[in-house]
Amino acid sequence: MNKEIEHAGEKRPLELYIHIPFCEKKCDYCDFLSAPAGEAVRRAYVAQLIEEIRAEGQVLPDCRLTSIFIGGGTPSALSGLQIFNMLSAVYESFAVDSGAEISIECNPGTLNETKLSYYREAGINRVSLGLQSTDNEELRLLGRIHSYEDFLHSYELVRAAGFRNVNIDLMSALPGQTPESWRAGLKKVLMLRPEHISAYSLILEEGTPFYQRYALGEGQAMLPDEDAEREMYADTQRMLAAQGYQRYEISNYARPGCACRHNIGYWTGAEYLGVGLGASSLILNHRYHSETELQSYLHVRMHEDLTPLYQDLEALSPEDRMEEFMYLGLRMMEGVSGAEFYERFGQNMFTVFEAAIRKNLVLKLIEQRGSQIRLTERGIDVSNRVFADFYHAIPRR
Repeated sequence: MNKEIEHAGEKRPLELYIHIPFCEKKCDYCDFLSAPAGEAVRRAYVAQLIEEIRAEGQVLPDCRLTSIFIGGGTPSALSGLQIFNMLSAVYESFAVDSGAEISIECNPGTLNETKLSYYREAGINRVSLGLQSTDNEELRLLGRIHSYEDFLHSYELVRAAGFRNVNIDLMSALPGQTPESWRAGLKKVLMLRPEHISAYSLILEEGTPFYQRYALGEGQAMLPDEDAEREMYADTQRMLAAQGYQRYEISNYARPGCACRHNIGYWTGAEYLGVGLGASSLILNHRYHSETELQSYLHVRMHEDLTPLYQDLEALSPEDRMEEFMYLGLRMMEGVSGAEFYERFGQNMFTVFEAAIRKNLVLKLIEQRGSQIRLTERGIDVSNRVFADFYHAIPRR
């Protein structure tokens, strides 16, 4: 690995992402790097992952972890002891802030009291449950392994285990879904009073069964039209706001003090280290990702040379970093700050992005308050169009 990245300086804050690429069954809409695997493969992966964590701790001895996020895949497909051992390796290899947010993604139907007990003992303090829908027919269409009743049982187990920071993932614009059925599902979830709700619209990803079925085939007619999707979007904001949830990012809502700190780091340019199959990292303005082929990953000799593990090492230019500051930061409801831009880059944000800012102000897709700009409600509806105006907006030499 590049020497500049190896020596990370004085106890710099760093986020850690741990990727678990296993699931009980691949969902029909999913294009993540994940697949079912037998127990022997899972054991080998966990052992290799622990070796990678230890090796990275030697490469980055002067960083402290502000958050840890265990994602997938389905991390709860592993045993509680395997999760405990992975986090033990993290604590042995890195300094971890005493108040660090430590999250794990879980799917209903894969949790039990023993696993949750191990999570608590390992220091996990935030659980994210992938519900997606409260309607069993919609869950079947998505290819989920669980029913709504399975989710309710898992949610009860999580609460009984003492977790007080719980996220529920929901997905809108599903085949056959209507604004009425979406509102009914939201009401059910709100009755549970989770601390955080992530509400995403379905994206048809190429290469998935859903893409073949709905983007290319006759099933396209089952998808909600643009007006219905916009109604679901507005209902989400209205209903969650009425129950005290603050929208802090385009698709994320939280009770006060419960916004996901790890994900905010991604959107605001924090450095992060990703370990595990295909995990991405951003260290000292260098971006790269790990080996994406499982058998190749399992055979990297971690303590001798980490170089074969890293793929597509890219040094980000000042222009790259300024553009990312804009189009990632604008995902946040508070938007981006000209003062913070100047502090980071020593340049005037309104000069560097004059054309993009002026255009979107005229179109009323963004609004300015002092040195701050943020998306308007209209801008949120077409946010990808706004982001595109800031992507490669600065001429390269």
